[in-house]
Amino acid sequence: MRKFEIMIEDINPCGGSQFAKREIVEAEAESPEAYVAEHGRFPILDRSVTADGDTVITTGDGHGNLVKYTFTE
Repeated sequence: MRKFEIMIEDINPCGGSQFAKREIVEAEAESPEAYVAEHGRFPILDRSVTADGDTVITTGDGHGNLVKYTFTE
């Protein structure tokens, strides 16, 4: 198990990312994908890695609701 600090941004279609609800949690998981599969509401749409090495996973419902997870080890 790996330990992550995760910033979770819940973005709705009306407010966009500037009005996203944000929370930070610490969790242990096998991988970022495993955490999202277990705790996420929507399917994974995109996975990327930032220049700092953080993993960003974006999930959504196809109707504008998105949840973005940023994983830092």
